[in-house]
Amino acid sequence: MDYIYMLQNAISLFLITFWIYNLAISVCSLVKLKEKKMIIDKQHKFMAIIPAHNEERVIAELVESLTKQNYPKELFDIYVIADNCTDSTASIAREAGAIVYERFDATRKTKGYALQWFLKQKIEDNSDYDAFCVFDADNVATPDFIKNMNKKLCQGEEIVQGYRDIKNPTDSWVTAGYALFYWTMHRFYHLARYNIGLSPLLNGTGFMVKFEVVKPHGWDTKTLTEDIEFSLINIASGRKLGWAVDAVVYDEQPIGFKQSWKQRMRWTVGHIQCIKYYIKDLAVGVVKHKKPMNVDGLIYLMGLPMMLATFVLLFFNLILLLGNGITPEVFLGSFIRYGLTFTVMPSLTALFMLVLEKRPVKPMIKGLICFPIFMGSWILINVKALIKPDTTWEKIEHVRSIKVKELAK
Repeated sequence: MDYIYMLQNAISLFLITFWIYNLAISVCSLVKLKEKKMIIDKQHKFMAIIPAHNEERVIAELVESLTKQNYPKELFDIYVIADNCTDSTASIAREAGAIVYERFDATRKTKGYALQWFLKQKIEDNSDYDAFCVFDADNVATPDFIKNMNKKLCQGEEIVQGYRDIKNPTDSWVTAGYALFYWTMHRFYHLARYNIGLSPLLNGTGFMVKFEVVKPHGWDTKTLTEDIEFSLINIASGRKLGWAVDAVVYDEQPIGFKQSWKQRMRWTVGHIQCIKYYIKDLAVGVVKHKKPMNVDGLIYLMGLPMMLATFVLLFFNLILLLGNGITPEVFLGSFIRYGLTFTVMPSLTALFMLVLEKRPVKPMIKGLICFPIFMGSWILINVKALIKPDTTWEKIEHVRSIKVKELAK
């Protein structure tokens, strides 16, 4: 029994340290630091890259929002990768003003493969672009997106995540859950780390990469979460990512729980793949570069192990209860404490975020009430992904066709 006490205390200390660390970093989102100085004054040349699979219902609005950027038209081109499309995505994108590349490879369907295929051609062609921005087909970009990413390039940033806002935050409790999740991550993860010199992460869409970064190896990703994977590869190599709160892109979220489950399952499996492939590289990066950024990148991968550690701790508490090592009150208290950490606390944090961001609370009340269900279901998704991972890619249907000026209102 003494050994179980020792293990219990060790795991408890490990978990407490992990949560205190993340809380301390989150507080840094309240600190507003000075804007970085401009290193050069230049208008760079951009590619806007849109991987799209059967997106005829939404692709035109994104292309239109990009053609109306407040940036010299001769300094950016819009490319749509019509990836294994069987609908009118390619023709609609051309009519809207995009340059379309059609790709057919039924064995490799993910966005990572599409980017790999496209960028390889641009690298081999010695294209004269300075940087590229990546969007999902259901996005719409605000008019100053490229302009503000250009500013980041002029400040010396090489990989920058823009602000991923939500097209449909009030469509259902599920879309509200996504909105609260993303807005909270933007504030307390990405902004907080950027403020104190740590590295944010790419977030799927609306990001910019300096072309020189990918020229040596191309877009060389292999997991289901190519954005996180690309982030971790660069953090491990010592390259810090940037954050552009004023480069805004709107993204559509799944309305139904079934779609949401499939999407988040894919993300979780991708996260597990990243642990498998990159935890060693990140650990080596800590030793090699000796920067807090590298330590923080390694800690990011500890989220899922922390959940497992919590389960182990609760199991030890059960053994202690059965052996009369702890009282039933202490045992029940541990379940309540960790249950609140994973469910109720996210709702309170999200409410605090809405106040800080000066977003209206009333439209999000249903989302706040249901947020514990949204976050709690993620625990079940994590468990299923560990037991029976599904590595197949399934398309999420996008139907919300809306112009950026309507969202701005």
